[in-house]
Amino acid sequence: MSENLQKNHTKFIYNESIEPGEHKLIQIPVDKLPTGTLIKIPVYVFNGTEAGPTLLIQGGLHGDEINGVEICRRILTNKYFGRLKKGCVIVVPLLNVFGFIYNSREVTDGKDVNRSFPGSKAGSLASRIAYTHMNEIVKHIDIGIDLHTGGGMRSNHPQIRYSKEMPESLEMAHIFRPPFLFASKMIPRSFRQACYKKGKPIIVFEGGESARFDEFAINEGIEGIMRIVKHYDMVNAVNYTQSGNNETVHLNRRKWLRARNGGVFCPIVLNGTPIKRQQILGHISDAFGNNRRAVKAPYDGYIIAVNNKPLVSKGDALFHVGEGLIA
Repeated sequence: MSENLQKNHTKFIYNESIEPGEHKLIQIPVDKLPTGTLIKIPVYVFNGTEAGPTLLIQGGLHGDEINGVEICRRILTNKYFGRLKKGCVIVVPLLNVFGFIYNSREVTDGKDVNRSFPGSKAGSLASRIAYTHMNEIVKHIDIGIDLHTGGGMRSNHPQIRYSKEMPESLEMAHIFRPPFLFASKMIPRSFRQACYKKGKPIIVFEGGESARFDEFAINEGIEGIMRIVKHYDMVNAVNYTQSGNNETVHLNRRKWLRARNGGVFCPIVLNGTPIKRQQILGHISDAFGNNRRAVKAPYDGYIIAVNNKPLVSKGDALFHVGEGLIA
């Protein structure tokens, strides 16, 4: 992949130049609150002293997925890129500022920014955020890491999703070294699909659930990011401690186990753990403990996500399970 990486050393973002060895915060305006307060997307640019790849790290594409925002905050607070050796790192901690303010996945009109790419200069708020991102930030990058969580009270065990159409993203997934990795289809008008059309490999990190901090997922995200920047020789030593996790399961098939009836859902297995075929993973019963029905594993594999919602309806997703081999 290295021969395809850009070698432009001075960066020009939103009419501002970032010279070699320079760090800069750029505020890109997108819209105003009803009070007239101008909302800006904060973009932190760290340009290394030597030419190299440009990496995007972004959180908050969905405003209520706060683990990604916290991953970026800790990276910035601890100044991991304070002395970038090679290339450029662009950190966008919070792309969907409006969703973050209102603790919402979407922007104020209910539209999903991650279903609005590549966007339009004269479109909806979500479409204009996507357009601004693609034309002011994404055009400068070579590779990217998009930080997400599960939604709707579903907690994802730390995992990387890559695009099988782009082998470079699989390479990045292995370098990141999460507990789980797998190929996933690109959603129409998503950020990852828009970047794919531009020839820019993106991996999606999923960890934890929306509106809730998950310390394990946050640490896994930081460690994976630092493995990427070290692999591309962008930094020297950094002051963080790795967990020692060196086992990644590459999943070759997955499925959601769904409720066959409504009721009170009680999982009895931990997220991320191995499972055996026909193993009881949890139960659904009525509010008084009667008519209990077991939820069983369809095959040997792993739990990669759990629904933490205690009251479920027929058809609701309960467990995301996968089968694969240690990579």
